[in-house]
Amino acid sequence: MAFYNQQQPFFNPTVPFTGSIQGGLQEGKGITVTGRVLPGTDRFHVNLQSGSRPGANVALHFNPRYDSHPGYVVVNTFQQKWGSEERRHEAPMPHGSTFTLTFLVNRQAFTVTINGRHFMEFKHRLPFNTVDTISIVGGVEVNSISFQSPAPTQPGFPPTQPGFPPTQPGFPSFFPQPAYPAYPGQPGQGFPAPPPFDFNLRFNSGIALHFNPRLDDRIVVRNSLLREKWGPEERTGGMPFHPGQPFMVTIMCETHCYRVMVNGVLMCTYNHRHTTLQQIDILEVNGDVSLTSVQV
Repeated sequence: MAFYNQQQPFFNPTVPFTGSIQGGLQEGKGITVTGRVLPGTDRFHVNLQSGSRPGANVALHFNPRYDSHPGYVVVNTFQQKWGSEERRHEAPMPHGSTFTLTFLVNRQAFTVTINGRHFMEFKHRLPFNTVDTISIVGGVEVNSISFQSPAPTQPGFPPTQPGFPPTQPGFPSFFPQPAYPAYPGQPGQGFPAPPPFDFNLRFNSGIALHFNPRLDDRIVVRNSLLREKWGPEERTGGMPFHPGQPFMVTIMCETHCYRVMVNGVLMCTYNHRHTTLQQIDILEVNGDVSLTSVQV
């Protein structure tokens, strides 16, 4: 799987920063900013705007402020003058903290996620297809700004689908995972070719999370390899990946489960089967996929 016509990320830009969004915004497009809030700062902001000139229209002004305790976030638009503010009295990015901030363009609103968690929806006040510039100003250190293009609708398939049934009549319940031992009672031969790609969170004697998009079957399989045996597959959540299209996968490790976001949208949760989390120290990516960046 390769990336075509994908805008390359900006790495370690100097703030204040202004950069172009190639092709502008469109429904399904995502922008992800990673960085760190500087200790002691009063505020910073990220603008999605129309051009780089002074006084440009701003479709989304995302503005964490720290002039009171706890901090809060102001969101707004600018079109010759500022509109009415929307405020979230939360502090999702404290002083000195690192963050992953994602803006996903939906038909009616921007969806904002912070560190893999849904933060807010901001309804469009200006046409988002006029936006072609991102601007970042204030007390923040930026590591990267990356862009995720919308996936096309595949002929004959809706963009997302409910979970597929785990088996078809007359077929075994589980198939061998690629390059690993077969399930008990299965010889590991005569099955379809290995899927295009997978991600594994591994420890010294197994795989805590095997995340395996199977594009031909239009399912994403999750599983664990413990004591040299695969467990039961989990397959619900639809297929958010499409051949030739870029994607961003975020895996958040929480107390009881992994939360997996694809292009800024929660796809699935996966309860821990290997609970000694500190032993999981390897990220493995296999298959026909091109990586632009990996951040841990």
